[in-house]
Amino acid sequence: MALVSVLVAGPWEGGRRVAERDAAAARSNAAPGRGSVRALRPAAAVLSAVRMTRSDAGPELPLPTRQGLEEALGPLLNSSALGSAHSGAVMDAATGRLIYGADADAPSTPASTIKIATAVAALASVGPEHRIATTVVQGARRDEIVLVGGGDPTLTARDLPTGPDDPASLRELAATTARALKDRGTRTVRLRYDTSAYSGPELHPIGFDGNLARVTPLMADEGREDPGTSHNARRVRDPAGDAAARFAVFLRRRGVDVQGDPRPGRAARTAEGTIAEVRSPALAVLVERMLTDSDNDIAEALARQTAMARGMPASFDGGGRAVESVLRKAGLPLGAARFLDGSGLNSGDQVSAELLVRLLAHAAAPDKPALRPALTGLPVAGFSGTLANRYGAGGGGPSHAAAGLVRAKTGTLTGVNTLAGTLVDADGRLLVFAFTAKGTTSAEAATDALDRLAAAVANCGCR
Repeated sequence: MALVSVLVAGPWEGGRRVAERDAAAARSNAAPGRGSVRALRPAAAVLSAVRMTRSDAGPELPLPTRQGLEEALGPLLNSSALGSAHSGAVMDAATGRLIYGADADAPSTPASTIKIATAVAALASVGPEHRIATTVVQGARRDEIVLVGGGDPTLTARDLPTGPDDPASLRELAATTARALKDRGTRTVRLRYDTSAYSGPELHPIGFDGNLARVTPLMADEGREDPGTSHNARRVRDPAGDAAARFAVFLRRRGVDVQGDPRPGRAARTAEGTIAEVRSPALAVLVERMLTDSDNDIAEALARQTAMARGMPASFDGGGRAVESVLRKAGLPLGAARFLDGSGLNSGDQVSAELLVRLLAHAAAPDKPALRPALTGLPVAGFSGTLANRYGAGGGGPSHAAAGLVRAKTGTLTGVNTLAGTLVDADGRLLVFAFTAKGTTSAEAATDALDRLAAAVANCGCR
């Protein structure tokens, strides 16, 4: 049996002490307001790995028992705040042993915790170093160029830094394009834009909503009207057309005469090749941002990247089938799982608590380093992302003692609340957990009840 710890850096120090140091690190790195992946230290610094140290390095850390967990969790699971149906699962990350389950195999609406499945599937099929390209290619005519969307929702029209972990810049793409056109003596062009990388409906079944833009492979700043405002800002009606129009403005500023308005088109098979290109941050960074901020636009993009890697249509249906096929190939017990989107906004999605903990344990496996961003992107309780204002952040409360010890993905839909992630218990053991609730009538009461459940596991040895 192995000992497990969440490490910031350096040698084994004992799980609890390291976790407390993680909490201090999270506090110093937490951004004000909404969490941001760039506000957190890089994944390698926060969770370099789920490190397995053999028992000859020290005494084995005790495992909680099922009876101990039942005593700790039973009264909390009976809370009326958890609605008409609930489930839970707790697993040892080192051994993959399911220690506790309450209707753990029952399918339930996961809400945004389905993003854990999206993350694992994308990392496994596309790879953590993959960068999504947005390109400009020669059109069918000499005076025609085509802006081709590759599926990067974080492409930005804003004047932001352009480092390797920063969003790809539409302004930079225009500047490079303008130089290339001028070098060949072209000063006047017609602009087309190509969104053929995706298929199927652009609009999610929830409709036009601030939680998600129309899903298209070409968009700037996730289709937000004002990308400098809140996470769920208002969205433009035509993200691809809007991005192309912005690109045309940037070209004109660089001395290229763009005739007329940009129009939809396809990159010609006889095109001379790529004129200019920008690439997204590495997929690992996108996964972390998706999980930390519960970013629906990135989630749907990652599901489609998975579909393209699997040779399936890049659509809601194709993305869901691709995620399912990757997880099935990995040997995960899908049961009655159903993936209708990558974000969890579809109330028809079905995932069990047991599948969620097995996904997390799978991502923690020592021989799966490529999957580690599925853990490092999880918000830190009381400090970052969608958990920044929970676990007694800024005050006390029953769950406050678990602040910094719990890292978890949240999920919220009308009448549905979920929480799944990792924690270090009082004996220093790294555990993975998932709790689901449906039929809830108060999101605030339900999230408080879920936080209490995770805190109860974190703050007891439960033996």
